[in-house]
Amino acid sequence: MSRFTFAQVKEETYKPRDAWWTVFLVDPLAGRLVVWTANRTDITPNQLTLGAGVLGLASAVCFALPGWQVPAAWAWLVLGGLLFHLSFVLDCMDGKIARLKGNGSVFGAWVDFVFDRIRFFGCLMALLIGQWAATGNVAYLLVAPAVVFFDLLRYLNGAQVAKTRKSMRQMLAAASGDEAQIRAAAGGDDDPENEETDSDSPARSAAGEHGSLYARVRAFLLRHRVRPHLFSGIEFEMFVCVVAPVTVLVSFFTPLNSLIIPVAVLSCLALAFFEVVLVVRLWQESRRFEARRREWSSTAPRAAGES
Repeated sequence: MSRFTFAQVKEETYKPRDAWWTVFLVDPLAGRLVVWTANRTDITPNQLTLGAGVLGLASAVCFALPGWQVPAAWAWLVLGGLLFHLSFVLDCMDGKIARLKGNGSVFGAWVDFVFDRIRFFGCLMALLIGQWAATGNVAYLLVAPAVVFFDLLRYLNGAQVAKTRKSMRQMLAAASGDEAQIRAAAGGDDDPENEETDSDSPARSAAGEHGSLYARVRAFLLRHRVRPHLFSGIEFEMFVCVVAPVTVLVSFFTPLNSLIIPVAVLSCLALAFFEVVLVVRLWQESRRFEARRREWSSTAPRAAGES
């Protein structure tokens, strides 16, 4: 059996840029667990996906229990948040194992995606409905559809932004006639939050170290693999299903029972802000693309006349 090292796992399975929650709170644990799992077991990516689903189910059960007036309800909320985070660690491990061993599958990727959505939706509903049953506060029921809406919005918006950007890349590459650019445009990154731009280039990042505060912060994030899109779907899910329930601990220090509703609302607002940023960037890129298209249309007839 091949002996995989942590350095190899980082080189072959870590994304060039990722969410800060993943970079700082997941990868340090998931990467080391991948080394042990890959070297000492025959666990497959699909089995890890199933394990993440089981932990997600256990998290949902913990979130729902306070609605049944169980003793030490705060402990179940904290445990639910911890289990949700661990389920995400396993969810990250399945992709790393697949890339490391080359034993992933198309169907496995579909299962992983579907399980992710079921896990978040189930835990979200269990958390908010459980708190409504425990407290009688109808605000929990009002927040639930808002959170689901913003989660759905970011998936639909992200997919459409990625599709539009890829289409523009392909048209530019086809107009250039460069085979290498055409192949690169056909591939590319389908995650709009990881989209490469001129401002992300090494030269611009290095220059940013001596530029504005924004440029320096951006350069720092990129050096540490953190994408400047600071509140993506990952942070949204983690804040709603990890940070929010764990705020029940503030009841030990303040009269508040928890900050679940405020954290959920702030998460929706933060996600909405960064989704608007994605749309604005797409609008700017589309304007540059349309300008290029006008240049082509004006130079093409002239070039034809010269020939």
